[in-house]
Amino acid sequence: MTRTPADPTWRGVKIVSWNINSVRFRIDIVERFLREVAPDILCLQETKVIDGDFPLSAFHALGYEHVVLHGQRMHHGVAILSRVPIVEDDRLDWQANREARHVGVRLPNGVRLENVYVPAGGDVPDREANPKFGQKLDFVERMTRWSERLDCPTILVGDFNIAPLEADVWSHKQLLGVVSHTPIEVEALNRLQASNSWVDLGRHFHPAPERLFTWWSYRAKDWAASDRGRRLDHMWATAHVAAQAQRHAVFEDCRSWLKPSDHVPIMTEFAW
Repeated sequence: MTRTPADPTWRGVKIVSWNINSVRFRIDIVERFLREVAPDILCLQETKVIDGDFPLSAFHALGYEHVVLHGQRMHHGVAILSRVPIVEDDRLDWQANREARHVGVRLPNGVRLENVYVPAGGDVPDREANPKFGQKLDFVERMTRWSERLDCPTILVGDFNIAPLEADVWSHKQLLGVVSHTPIEVEALNRLQASNSWVDLGRHFHPAPERLFTWWSYRAKDWAASDRGRRLDHMWATAHVAAQAQRHAVFEDCRSWLKPSDHVPIMTEFAW
């Protein structure tokens, strides 16, 4: 297996995205990760907590004094925590039902950072039989309309809940009919990427068919032995910003930590 450990030689601005699947329940591994890797900015999805109950003290103690939260009780929720100043920029309702699935900020250099949690879409890949699947497709379509109008340097990160390439899943053939890898979802994500010539930083630095999974189901008794992973977590950038990206890492070992999320962190370093 390919696992990318913390690399103390990294010197640029490091941005991490992680679906933490309850930040309060997993605060111990979040603190461990921040101590070991020390990213400058951490984008979390599925925080599952209202803003007033977010464990801010743990982050402040580690130097993450700049915080923007968009929480929701028990479900969804996104957050951006930073050691560099950030200014809240937007909270877009791409789900069209006020679910807390997006928050955006501006960085000191003027780059926008957008953190998104795309709906999973249920189990049946059919809009009529499964309204959740239709909501997911509509969500990505609204993102695409937003992207078409975007006119500033931007980084888009988060749990997209879509694994677009054949090499992004453990078995392309077996997962073609499984939500997250169906052709209709992949086509929707491809339209989003094409709408602003987004650079997929993961695949920019680790071209297919290189291993790059970011999610493994809790259903497996031994996730590493079965290794039925998918690349659901992504970090994209507009062309100008992508040109300043230097490295991209996936921290697969975090899936083996105590009380892990089913997702692992991803990180890109930028030469700022």
